[in-house]
Amino acid sequence: MNTSCRAFLQAIIGAFILGYAGMGRAEEGTSRRPNVVFLLADQWRASATGYAGDPNVKTPNLDKLAKEGINFETAVSVCPLCTPYRAALLTGRFPTTTGMITCDIPLADKELCMAEIFKTAGYATAYIGKWHLNGYGGRTAYIPPERRQGFDYWKAAECDHNYLKSHYYSGNSPEMKYWEGYDAFAQTTDANQYIRDHAKGDKPFLLVVSYGTPHFPHHTAPEEFVNLYPVEKLKLPPNVSENMREAVLKELPGYYGHCSALDRCVGEVVQTLREAGIADNTILVFTSDHGDMTGTHDVRPKLKQYPWDESIRVPFLLRYPAVHGKSAKSVKMPINTPDILPTLLGLSEITPPATMEGEDLSAAIKPGAPEHDRAALIMNVWPNIEIQRLKEYRAIRTSRHTYVLRLDGPWLMYDNQTDPWQMNNLVNKPEHAELQKQLDTQLKAGLKKIGDDFHPSKYYLDKWGYKQEGSSLSFGKQK
Repeated sequence: MNTSCRAFLQAIIGAFILGYAGMGRAEEGTSRRPNVVFLLADQWRASATGYAGDPNVKTPNLDKLAKEGINFETAVSVCPLCTPYRAALLTGRFPTTTGMITCDIPLADKELCMAEIFKTAGYATAYIGKWHLNGYGGRTAYIPPERRQGFDYWKAAECDHNYLKSHYYSGNSPEMKYWEGYDAFAQTTDANQYIRDHAKGDKPFLLVVSYGTPHFPHHTAPEEFVNLYPVEKLKLPPNVSENMREAVLKELPGYYGHCSALDRCVGEVVQTLREAGIADNTILVFTSDHGDMTGTHDVRPKLKQYPWDESIRVPFLLRYPAVHGKSAKSVKMPINTPDILPTLLGLSEITPPATMEGEDLSAAIKPGAPEHDRAALIMNVWPNIEIQRLKEYRAIRTSRHTYVLRLDGPWLMYDNQTDPWQMNNLVNKPEHAELQKQLDTQLKAGLKKIGDDFHPSKYYLDKWGYKQEGSSLSFGKQK
């Protein structure tokens, strides 16, 4: 689709969105929708917070946020890898629909994305930090405005995990710049300034801050935070085997150090929202794109993509006092990556476009709202980590169970209530045959809903015009 046709189509969709949302606000007699501040970490597993019960990590600001807002206990990454997650976040669509099945490939221009929708509804839009959706020219390439999917304020880079000399591009300049010092601190300073500058403006704003941490390398975490975690005091979970302990203990002080440093950043953003007088009318979200296996299940630290909870489950805190009041709440019902955008739109009273495949779960944050269990669909379409055990899979995570199917049949099934460390695989055990049948039916219903027949990875490479080159994919100008 050429640029003019795409702009025309978005204008039509946008007019509908703006008109519908405007009617809703007029009925309420209010003139301004909520601001949205979305704080995104990279590779932060759900268990690695104080409020989630980790005996090691110190996250006082997140713990406080969990007591003030909504904690989605079962938030999962639809495809636990950076680029597929980010594409699903911005579009509300599944990787098998957009073709965004691995890292370093381009999100198609034709996709209708988060900032485009919010901007059409009258929002200022801003993006700070890691993008990882451009694909063209490598991870240090300049990303032109037409590849930013509707974000106007721009201080971002495709991908850079050199946290002490992290690059970015600002505005429309192709000149490479560098964040001063530890990049998460500098990015937070910039985000806070953006908040102050736009707090009293005529438009609400959408601000996404995409941090690179606690993704490895872990040794670059600030020393004051690493020192909080002496190795001899760290406690490891029971699903870390003896042969993995040394490797895990080498990484954990830095991993936790990054977490605690980022926790400080979250606290500063919350404080800025309060000082600016807009905390109650701002939807604040903290989450991550995926987790980290950290040596569990005999998978070495730093890896993700696997369907175990350490990889697929992420923290997800949401604070919006205008809706949930002063009441904190934990939601056990799973929220999946494609659900996030429709949910944010629902809270902002903007109708999600029909192209979205996720579900608006905004009703769940209201006090006293009933929950319904649902199955969050998880997938690995193209396993590019060269480990024999990791093959194509489709899976579901409910509030209680995990079920994973490979092309050669059922692979994993867990009762996460009685077996929280997922050490007892129930697949093909006669006494759990009925449960397996039920979960298999749920999984296949989910796949049918999005039109995925679960083929070998080559089918999807051919469908989207990719060619495999070692552990990466090559592609043309557009998928």
